[in-house]
Amino acid sequence: MKVLITGATGLIGQHLTAQLHEANIDVHYLTTSRNKIEEQPNYKGFFWDAKTKEIDVACLEGVTTIVHLAGASIAERWTDEYKEAIIKSRTETADLLRKALKENEHSVTHFISASAIGAYPSSKTEIYTESYPEYNPGFLGKVVKVWEEAADRFKDLGLKVAKVRVGVVLAEQGGALEKLIQPIKMYVGAPLGDGEQWQSWIHVADLAGIFKIVIQQNLEGVYNAVAPNPVTNKTLTKEAAQILNKPLILPNVPRFALKLLLGEMAAIVLESQKVSSARIESVYDFKFTQLHEALKDLLA
Repeated sequence: MKVLITGATGLIGQHLTAQLHEANIDVHYLTTSRNKIEEQPNYKGFFWDAKTKEIDVACLEGVTTIVHLAGASIAERWTDEYKEAIIKSRTETADLLRKALKENEHSVTHFISASAIGAYPSSKTEIYTESYPEYNPGFLGKVVKVWEEAADRFKDLGLKVAKVRVGVVLAEQGGALEKLIQPIKMYVGAPLGDGEQWQSWIHVADLAGIFKIVIQQNLEGVYNAVAPNPVTNKTLTKEAAQILNKPLILPNVPRFALKLLLGEMAAIVLESQKVSSARIESVYDFKFTQLHEALKDLLA
């Protein structure tokens, strides 16, 4: 089996590649940096550039599944220009892949796109399943809507399509945890806003495992990639501080201060999504179901 990954050199892509190799699955990957192109027996890179609409179609040779992880980080200030870049980095890359499939012979039958739980409106009471019918009315919801619509267009080519809505990623390096623990280590950590907003987290090893099972079982439809036990921002902050053996001596960071500092981007840390993992649990056994164990694995 051979899988083509976009964003393979990023946080999720690196962990997914490692797990695929453990399962004896070969990986082709697309990169915008020619100096990141490698050629190994089970790992081969190819150049692409959505801006110039350039793609090395040799990347499709022998591939049965495409995993689309590429996309500009949402953790940069949301200027109008950067908001456009966030959207285009997801949709234009998907459109370039679709064009390559439409115009060339290939053996691809399955398209898997990363997505995000930012799809769901902010709520402290709702428990979100994949069947929830509405998108978040804010910018994050807009991003996910066009991202998933770009993925769904691959159905027109006869492909099965899966969309994996990723939660708050906890990893040793990179992801949300790295940013959370920096102020804690400097003794200025504190819950954000009222701290009661739900954070549906996932350990990066489980996230890669979910993508792998979606590949191996040829799954389609929407899947929430979150651990079974979401926590509040206050709990996440306190658990991390406890494991790092650092005190939380400051009061909560006020909502208005976060909005002054981050602008519209404050939605990333202030919105609340309590997301159900029930659907993916029917096919995937989590390694980390409790926050304390996940943080201990990553921080202790």
